[in-house]
Amino acid sequence: MRSIAKLGLVSAVALCGLTAAAVADTSGKRIALSNNYAGNSWRQAMLSSWEKVTGEAVANGTVAAADAFTTAENQVTEQAAQIQNLILQGYDAIVVNAASPEGLNGAVKEACDAGVVVVSFDGIVTEPCAWRIAVDFKQMGMDEVLYLSDKLPEGGNLLEIRGLAGVFVDDEISAGIHEGVAETGKFEIVGSVHGNWAQDVAQKAVAGILPSLPDDIVGVVTQGGDGYGAAQAFKAAGRDIPVIVMGNRHDELTWWKEQKDANGYETMSVSIAPGVSTLAFWVAQQVLDGVDVPKDLTVPFLRIDQDNLEGNLANTEAGGVANVEYSLEDAQAVISGAS
Repeated sequence: MRSIAKLGLVSAVALCGLTAAAVADTSGKRIALSNNYAGNSWRQAMLSSWEKVTGEAVANGTVAAADAFTTAENQVTEQAAQIQNLILQGYDAIVVNAASPEGLNGAVKEACDAGVVVVSFDGIVTEPCAWRIAVDFKQMGMDEVLYLSDKLPEGGNLLEIRGLAGVFVDDEISAGIHEGVAETGKFEIVGSVHGNWAQDVAQKAVAGILPSLPDDIVGVVTQGGDGYGAAQAFKAAGRDIPVIVMGNRHDELTWWKEQKDANGYETMSVSIAPGVSTLAFWVAQQVLDGVDVPKDLTVPFLRIDQDNLEGNLANTEAGGVANVEYSLEDAQAVISGAS
């Protein structure tokens, strides 16, 4: 795993008095993860990171439990019911990757009113009583277009592959992409499909829309998990492969490395690190510990470029996603930096 310093987080030396020592004893506290979706490699890596880091925290007595629950479908009603069940089960904190920023607010407010700490991440909620941990997803989408603007100064036609429909992350990244297109004035989005952040879904969706698109697609803007599938769809259609922005998945980075070695193919890759779930865990633990934590925390997205591709690929597990996991000290640094 890469160090936190490489993500540009606040140095742990700037803790401003925060220490690893507990303010109050959290050894008897129980924290739950409410996850709305697990159908792609990013979500699987996120759950694996949660299990690894929280398992150690339970083993060393930092908390009593850190159980993960995932809904069968990405549905607000199902996740709201799940949160209500977790309240009834007596969890002290619930960490949420939400199906909707507003749709879960009623259940989240119920949790807060019951004295339960709620920390949302990735798919955040807007209920004021909850904490939120997010990257600037809109800027992530904007950066994709800015990269293509530098690489393709003449501009041209773009294909957009979106994520899971109705989810905050999808809306924000897409908004940033469209703002970037408007700002640069060089590109036109001639087609858009939902790839659900999954290689197989994206491949089918791109294959379905390609026959209706112009021949001169110069770039594909994505959200992660869809780059390799897009490349395979272009290849199967016998079309020139454009500059496809990747999303830090192992299959994407591997394909990129193969093309780079074969013909000098150049692109970039960007995503939020799945290990952000572990930051959310530690934020919940710190709130339970009596620390004054700002309600909104921002972490950088993880970007991979042509010159550091090999190093990042070497540190990414097959079938996984380039990742960073967070320690208690990392969380304290993020909290201190936002205070």
